[in-house]
Order: sequence, then C-alpha cells, then structure tokens
Amino acid sequence: MSTIQNKRASGILAHISSLSSPHGIGDIGYSAYAFLDFLHNAGQTLWQFLPTGPTNPIFDNSPYMSTSAFAGSPLLISLDLLVPDGLLDKHDIQNPGFSEYQVEFSKVISFKNKYLREAFTRFDTSNPAYLNFKKNTHWLKDYCLFMTLKELHHSKGWFDWPADIACRDTKVLQKVAERNPKRIDYYAFEQFIFSNQWQQLRNKAKNKNVHLIGDIPIYVGWDSVDVWANQSIFALNPKNHTPTSVAGVPPDYFSKTGQRWGNPLYRWNCRDQQVKRQLNEWWTKRFEAIFKLVDIARVDHFRGFESYWSIPAKEKTAINGKWVRGPGIKLFKEIYKTLGPLQIIAEDLGEITPEVIALRDALNFPGMKILQFAFDGNLENSFLPYNFTNPNSVIYTGTHDNDTTVGWFLSNQFNDQKRKKLKQYCNQPHSDDSGIHRDLIYLALSSISQYAIFPLQDILGFGNDCKMNTPGSKKGNWTWRCAPRFLTQEISNWMHEQCILFGRCPKPNEKSNA
Repeated sequence: MSTIQNKRASGILAHISSLSSPHGIGDIGYSAYAFLDFLHNAGQTLWQFLPTGPTNPIFDNSPYMSTSAFAGSPLLISLDLLVPDGLLDKHDIQNPGFSEYQVEFSKVISFKNKYLREAFTRFDTSNPAYLNFKKNTHWLKDYCLFMTLKELHHSKGWFDWPADIACRDTKVLQKVAERNPKRIDYYAFEQFIFSNQWQQLRNKAKNKNVHLIGDIPIYVGWDSVDVWANQSIFALNPKNHTPTSVAGVPPDYFSKTGQRWGNPLYRWNCRDQQVKRQLNEWWTKRFEAIFKLVDIARVDHFRGFESYWSIPAKEKTAINGKWVRGPGIKLFKEIYKTLGPLQIIAEDLGEITPEVIALRDALNFPGMKILQFAFDGNLENSFLPYNFTNPNSVIYTGTHDNDTTVGWFLSNQFNDQKRKKLKQYCNQPHSDDSGIHRDLIYLALSSISQYAIFPLQDILGFGNDCKMNTPGSKKGNWTWRCAPRFLTQEISNWMHEQCILFGRCPKPNEKSNA
C-alpha cells in the first residue's frame, strides 16, 4: 500500500536535543539549521530523530513517555528565533553556563521556562494567525487544559486529581478554563511558536534536499493528556483510573526479565463498536499530525499492531505477560481511507513472528536491519547483509537503544577471535580496531537496503559514554549532546565520498521525493 521511495539514500540519526546550542539543549532553530548544512554537505538526504513531544522529568525526560502524542516540546523551541519576532532581547538572555556534552534537564527546564514566559508577556494573543491556530488545532484545547491542571495540582498525575476533574466533568472543566485564561493561553502560545518554528525548519530541510524522519511510539504515557482525554480507549480500572494491564516486551536481547514499560494498553479487542471507532479516529489523527511535521514516520514497536505483550499491572517485571492479538491490517485500511498511503518505516525488532512479517509486507513497509545484531556466528542470521533479499528495508549500524558501535565492539560481547571475524566481514582483516565504526558504515552503505541510517555517535566514532539510552534503566538517559567542533569537514567529506561510491547521493541538481 505504502512504499519507501525507490532510490538509494543515506542519513543520520540524531535527536534534536543532542545538537549544539548556547541554551543547554539542541533546538529547532539555528542549531538544527547548522545540522541541516552538515547533512547536505555530507551528501545525506535523511535526518531521523526521536519523538518531539513534551517530556516529563518523572520519567527521566524520555521522549517515549511524553505528556502528549500531538504537542511539541517547549524545550525544543529556539529562544534565538524569538528575538527577531520582538518577543525577546538577545542581550537579556543570560545563560547559566551549560555543558557542551550533556543536557542538564533541570537547569534547561528552569531556563527555558523563564524566557518563554517572558516572551509570552510580549505576545499579542489577538494575533489572527494565533487565533486561527487555536481554532483549527483539534487537540490543543485538551492539552492546554491538561497542562494548566498539572500546574494547579503541583504536577500530580491526572489520576490523582479530584474525581470530578479526573473524570472530566464538563461543567467543572469549563470553570477551570474560565478561571485560568492566561495559563491556557500560555500553553497555546508555546504550541503556536513550536508549530511556526517547525514549519520554518521543514522548509529549510526541503531546500537542502533533506527528508525528515519522525518517530511514533506505539504507546503513550499513563500521565498524558491522551489517556486523560480518551479514557474509554485505554484499558483502565474505571474506579481509580489505574491500568489493568500495561505494555512491555518479554525477556530478550536487552533484558533477562523483559521490559515493563508501564504504558496503558489500547482496548483493541473491545466489542463496543464505538470504542473501536474512537480508536481508529484517534490513530488516524495521530498519523495526520506526524505527517504535518515529517516526510517519513518510523513506527516504534510495530509488532504491537499484530500482537502485543500484555503484562498484568500488579506484576513488577515483564516475565508473566502474554501475547494478545492486535488490530492488524484493518486499522491501517481505516487510516488509509482518510489519509491515503503513508511513508512508514516499521520498527520490526525483538521477537518477530511470521505473522508480524506478513503484516509488514502486506503494508509494504520497510523493516529495520541492525548490523550489531548480525555477528552471532549464525551464517543464516537475517541481519547479515549477504542474507538480505528485499531492498525495501532500512539498514542501521545501531539505534538509540544500542551501544555505540565502538562501545559494542570493545565490550565483553567480543573476544579477539570474534573481532577478527567481524573485520573479515568488513574486508579489513589486517587493520587495527580504531576504525570499526567506519568499517560498519561502509558495510551498511554497500548493502541492498534502499536507506542506510547511522547514529551520529557512530559517524563520529564515539564510545559508550555517548550512548543515548540503555533500555530497562530509568535514570541517566537521553542527555548526550554533540559539540559543534566534532562535525568536521573531514567527516563530511568521507561520508559524501562513501555515498557517491555506493549510489546513495542525489545527482547534482536532483530533487528526491521521499
């Protein structure tokens, strides 16, 4: 139904927060523009990043546990772009001295909130474009009310709010809105600014022939506006709003006890036809929203649409879950009725069954090939490039959940014999170990996969001190940043040369249509 464009291409995986900026975190302003320049000069036509929704400090600011599936993170708003808009004075922005290498979230949140609130005091809320945005953004009213209520209840989860508010009593919510118009307008202002800045970024990406790849987590956070505003489509106890079962995955490569994510599950198997319609409508709106931001969407944990791991909420680990049938192809057929075919990458990693592969192939979605999973000694390993049979795939050295390639190669997963064998696969049997990241990039670029995408840490040859996320760990993730001096001309030239060698660069003056 939907297919990736039939052109070989290459790109980089780097979350926006990892980019350089003077304000403690990468943003969608000048730091993103500079990265687009780097991508363009390096012959890269794809930029993949993690989810861009508002994050929650309680969940380690994970982009996969957002307070909204539709809103943009105010932490990614560029303060610098507010200066020419007359909302801030550049000389008034006082930075407290941020790390070049880590996002110090507590400092960044305080800093960004201070200046966004100052900018709001200068913002004209009678602006016709702003009023039009408020009127035509279907999710905005619930989001602004939710964030206002979070403030009023000292950041407590919505399930701990007074019962009439948690249950969304219409009259009570109306009174809250009437009593707090400035706070509601403030949160609408943040989203208006994010939307405008994002469209500027997307236009610049198109001019640089760089296609944006977003990320849709299949699940949403329990303490999110999505669950609060759509309680009927989630598996919740109606008395106390707690999930009856939660999401996760069984024991796997990353964890002997599996991963208990804790997200509430969708009521895919509910017999109530109204609930099914609401689920279809919510997912249709979700895909519509992401494709207003990006050209291609990677669907995280795609296998959950075929079958998902359901863990009783009382369980502390994921071991005692069970597989439950998901919505399958019917959901996508319903979505296509409204939106037409979509450019989707299916994250098809983990415990993948023939049924999951059949669903992916029926939808003609490219799957993911991870080189770090290829070298286990099994000559039939499906991640080994010589076993690839379908070019409709995306090859990676690793993802944000993996060790960096250098860290992986130097880890205790390898002995000298295994390292030598890996170097043979890369046709570098006599070289030292210092260039393993480039060896794997070379191997990936030479594969038949139409798209090849590499974490920025692997482009730079960084170790595990620069790792983005360790699955199963709840602290210390999502903080890595790249100082601008590391994006050198030598690296840009090397990537460009390799992409030309393997037919992954657009020809001069050629526009790709991914």
